[in-house]
Amino acid sequence: MLAAMPPPSSTPPNQGEPRIEDPLGAVVREARTPDRDATGEPGRPAPVVRDRGDACPGALRLHTADDGRLARLRLPGGMLTNHQLDALATAAERYGDGHLGITSRGNAELRGLGDSCGAGLAELLRGAGLLPSERHERVRNIIASPLAGLDGLGHGDLRPWLRELDALLCGRDWTAALSGRFLFALDDGRGDVAGLGADVTLLAQPGGETAVVRVGASALRVAAADACRAALAAAHAFLATASAAGNGAWRVRELPPGCAVDLATALEHAGISASPATADVPPVSTPADIPDSATANTPAGPAIANASAASAAPGIVASPDGTYALVVVPVLGRVGARRLRALAGPAGEIRVTPWRGFVVPGFDERAARERLRELGDAGFITAPDSPWTGVGACTGRPGCAKALADVRRDALPGPGALPVYWSGCERRCGHPQGDWVDVTATADGHYTVAVRGAAAREVPVAEGELAEAVARARNGHT
Repeated sequence: MLAAMPPPSSTPPNQGEPRIEDPLGAVVREARTPDRDATGEPGRPAPVVRDRGDACPGALRLHTADDGRLARLRLPGGMLTNHQLDALATAAERYGDGHLGITSRGNAELRGLGDSCGAGLAELLRGAGLLPSERHERVRNIIASPLAGLDGLGHGDLRPWLRELDALLCGRDWTAALSGRFLFALDDGRGDVAGLGADVTLLAQPGGETAVVRVGASALRVAAADACRAALAAAHAFLATASAAGNGAWRVRELPPGCAVDLATALEHAGISASPATADVPPVSTPADIPDSATANTPAGPAIANASAASAAPGIVASPDGTYALVVVPVLGRVGARRLRALAGPAGEIRVTPWRGFVVPGFDERAARERLRELGDAGFITAPDSPWTGVGACTGRPGCAKALADVRRDALPGPGALPVYWSGCERRCGHPQGDWVDVTATADGHYTVAVRGAAAREVPVAEGELAEAVARARNGHT
């Protein structure tokens, strides 16, 4: 399974990345089963035991990496205005390395930040409305169907839910106790984000009168007007359950066996009427606890469990009202400030997708085709048959101290049915879900190739034939 590769980057691998600053000064102890079981599916974590708060990076709590400091900016539902887009470009130019990274939750990352940039960055973000609550900025983790209300395929516009849920999260003192990794998903009924491993999921239902709220294996139907309060009640019940469990769980999936969130009681205590939900609810998914990390591209086709990633594939999307939206993706999930500003659209709104792309609505047909061509010329992926579609990579060297290779340099384009992800080490930060091709660096300067998911298998790699091995794996050949 080894293939010869160009000499490794000159940056030596460190024995441990600098820790994220944690004012609690506490330690985490976590026992895990192997990353993959015999079928290639993620192994379920053994019970975790933590005696510190979550140190996930944010806009104010910066992480120290080998290429400088890192800020992670929560963008609920991936929603940005043109003004906010420009502010992020300015932040990248003024304080970082000039680029913005898009994460697997539709959030944004700034890298290469200086040690003294914190106050200036916070002021810039606050002025753009990207920091509505400093106490809650790391818990505003909300993903949403990126084409909701645009293509006529779901059950309506999710923006009212997004605004309400974000306001509830920022308006309650107790929500600041949620982990920076706790995730909400708002699905418009098409099932594209319902399978992305959120802790609390809201699914819009036909007619717009009801919604389904899901936590773990529990799902109940509530009035659509109560949906966001129901999501908040479920999160509050999780905190109580985690406290009683005593293991410091940050995510619902980390609760010990026998410690499930009692959704029915939580809704009853919140004064929310609920009924059983059995039909039209996507099956519960238990994917790996994938970090919210940047630098991977949109998976091709139905590669994400219970999701329709193809609905956010690059190209032009027609809306029932006669307007058109563009879907474009930056190669390897990072975009320079100048190209970022080029995304500003006529509707004044940009949506960042959980597949590290951008949706820009509000064009007429002629303008949409012209802007798509311009963005393609600027280096964006603009068609699903691009050789870079579905190709992703972690940060790798020199930015990550744990990486064994410069995977962004080594990543190769090429067509195929499966997404392919290049990882600098066995942590595989930010990898896709479902079936995917795993290309992982080893300490001796080589890469291993395997297919993960339901079609799990190892792919033999002859010396000097890495590209051929990856192509075989992407197209289902051994």
